[in-house]
Amino acid sequence: MAAAPLSSVTIVGGGTAGWMTAAALANHFKDKVKIRVIASSQIATVGVGEATIPTIRSFYQSLGLSDADIISATGGTVKMALAFRDWRGADSVFYHGFGGYGEDFGDVSFLNVFNRLRLEGDELDLDDYCLSTSLAKAGKFAMTGGNAPFYGAHFDFALHIDAGRYAAFLKTYAEARGVTYTDAKITQVNLDPDSGHIKTLDLDNGTEAGGNLFIDCSGFQGLLIHKALGVGFEDYGQWLFCDRAFAVQAESHTPPPPTIDVYAHDAGWQWTIPLQQRNGTGFVYASDHMRDDEAYDAFLKRIPGKLLLEPHQLKFRPGHRHKAWEKNCVAIGLSGGFIEPLESTSIALIQTGIEKLKQLFPASDFHPALQREYNDIFAAEYERVRDFVLFHYCAATREDTSFWKAVKAVTLPDSLTRKLTLYKERGHFVRYRWEMFHPQSWLAIYNGYRIYPDQVDPAAQAIPLNKARQRLKQMKDLIAQSVARAASHQDFIDYCNRTTQGKIHVRA
Repeated sequence: MAAAPLSSVTIVGGGTAGWMTAAALANHFKDKVKIRVIASSQIATVGVGEATIPTIRSFYQSLGLSDADIISATGGTVKMALAFRDWRGADSVFYHGFGGYGEDFGDVSFLNVFNRLRLEGDELDLDDYCLSTSLAKAGKFAMTGGNAPFYGAHFDFALHIDAGRYAAFLKTYAEARGVTYTDAKITQVNLDPDSGHIKTLDLDNGTEAGGNLFIDCSGFQGLLIHKALGVGFEDYGQWLFCDRAFAVQAESHTPPPPTIDVYAHDAGWQWTIPLQQRNGTGFVYASDHMRDDEAYDAFLKRIPGKLLLEPHQLKFRPGHRHKAWEKNCVAIGLSGGFIEPLESTSIALIQTGIEKLKQLFPASDFHPALQREYNDIFAAEYERVRDFVLFHYCAATREDTSFWKAVKAVTLPDSLTRKLTLYKERGHFVRYRWEMFHPQSWLAIYNGYRIYPDQVDPAAQAIPLNKARQRLKQMKDLIAQSVARAASHQDFIDYCNRTTQGKIHVRA
């Protein structure tokens, strides 16, 4: 006999993770599952995750929301690329854009042809063959749709958002679809003595909350998954040294660029995220290589614009819970794990956690096969993100401080070593399951650090040089022409604000 379906979900925590989860499940299950969010308005959320990757667009589009809806509601801007500054040494810069590069020559990859011409002595810049990066450098934006003339002119984009406004926006969306909200603190988590499942939650308003499935969005404290159920932690500190950050909001008086600036410093890095009315900026560092007071002073000296509030400090451990799903509890967001925000993956990991839950949503028997699959994917995703972030450090050419010297001495995970070896040897991109960053993202970082394949594909050598050069010139010219025709990033932001006029437009 089939197990009875679950009828209720209780979400603990109302920040970005909590309200993304509530909105997505309410939209997915309609009125078949009752959803309740319990969060205290007296507890501040972290709220520094203001940069995203392109996957966020599929999330809000699945809710029937448009780019303009989110940009207008959150004071958001477009993120076409990341600009990595000083990672290769003083005054160096390279870009990670969200788009393709060039176009293959039949079954011969563009990269192999490009690499052959580079070894022939041609002065080439890979960014010239990527529309997203070229637009980002020019401060422009354009929707290409399906009209891109070749692969390098195809791109996706992400957003910079005010995390607090984003959560509030999704709260309104979720409550309009039947989600109930209780403003209270949890004083006690009560477990079933037989099954060990979470049974009820005692609240500081004197009431008790039940539920079939509990979702822990309580942040770093892991109120349910860790404190109540005792799930341990997989620490990535042997690879990723940064474990603290200061963050603050600052004034901005210039049009926002469609990029996030990521500056390397003596013991980590600093971000500047442009929003419509302000900048978000933060200073990430390794406490083993820089004292808190040193980091605070260094941060204050580097902040562009007048502060809008006092900087607040975050302490974190890079890594993830041994299990994200234990008993009748699933951890989503910071309660499940955290990788420093170098590549803006926090919101993306919330999104994949939600998608896995929708696909593997249990019945009342909480079949262990569903939990195993969820936890296996969860761990694999974190490992893949860890490798991509670690690559930025291990490939950096700085060795001017104790931090950067220690970074260069790190023993890499086998999964990352395999990727780097095969790329250098043959220009081959290793693809793992449950990997958030695609080959074009890896190529952007390889290129930024001037890491090229050691060998030239014999098939690329068979292509006449004049034909290869002519085709690359055509690609470069098409990119340049597209950039010249594109409107400014500010023009697009203004269009989004005019289109929505502060209203939510939900497509059926």
